[in-house]
Amino acid sequence: MNIGKLKLDGNLILAPMSGVTNLPFRLLCKKYGAALVFSEMACSEAIVRQNQKSMKRGFTCVEERPMGIQLLGSDPDTLASSADIMQETYSPEIIDINLGCPDKNIIRNGFGSALLNDPEKIGRITEEISGSVNAPVTAKMRITDRLEETCKIARRIENAGAQALTVHGRTQKQGYSGKSNLDFIKAIKRELSIPVIANGDIFDEKQAMHVLEYTQCDGLMIGRAAIGNPFIFQRLSCYLNKGEFLSPRTFEEQLDDFFAYEELCRKYDLLAYSDLKLKAHWFLKHKQNIKSVREKINGAKDIDSMMSIMREF
Repeated sequence: MNIGKLKLDGNLILAPMSGVTNLPFRLLCKKYGAALVFSEMACSEAIVRQNQKSMKRGFTCVEERPMGIQLLGSDPDTLASSADIMQETYSPEIIDINLGCPDKNIIRNGFGSALLNDPEKIGRITEEISGSVNAPVTAKMRITDRLEETCKIARRIENAGAQALTVHGRTQKQGYSGKSNLDFIKAIKRELSIPVIANGDIFDEKQAMHVLEYTQCDGLMIGRAAIGNPFIFQRLSCYLNKGEFLSPRTFEEQLDDFFAYEELCRKYDLLAYSDLKLKAHWFLKHKQNIKSVREKINGAKDIDSMMSIMREF
């Protein structure tokens, strides 16, 4: 799949997820076959103010290339300035515009999926960012209640210069409830000439194949299914390319991924107690009869004691 001048070695993409897709996690997903990975969304206003927490969300390394940085905001000029800053600092292969976040605090500020109420502003944002950076500009949007309106927004994004569009098949009101509407995604794919990437409810091999075949999209973006399970990219890739199911991941292998995550956090000076504790729970999520281990992790006072619990387990 090509996105503008960028040629990807595959069509499986890691979604940008706040609190999830830091550099160590992105590297694990790349290891298992993600063709493109995205940073956590970074607030454009904070970037322009040189807020270090927001700036560091684009922190990258050679091993994870290609990577994309997703920007959050509503002011076209500020978004364009932040895109220019992030390009100058990290040289990402993709700059993505967040038009889909359904979080109430994000919506209250007029960001994310709130922008779907103003297609013309979406167009100005896309045009401004496309004119300020050399990297291909993409967008990730949700659908609205009306197909015609949703397609109109998608066409506006393409006409404004976007090189690809990811569509999450839920409305803002749905959040993550209900089902992703594949009919809307399919209709958008028919409307546009740029690559369209389907997102939402892609949790296993058969569903991945169904979404690709039904919508005729160019790629799939994997979000929640990858949390605590970066190996999903290898599973999906094997099935989509060879029609083969890989053996289930053993629990020991899941733990190995957690330990690899911890090592990467140390390597890139991103180790944090709260983050590692959360990730420990995620990598344990499919194991039964581990209530006592979870309780011990919750009671751990520092990183060393928590890692000792995980190693003993």
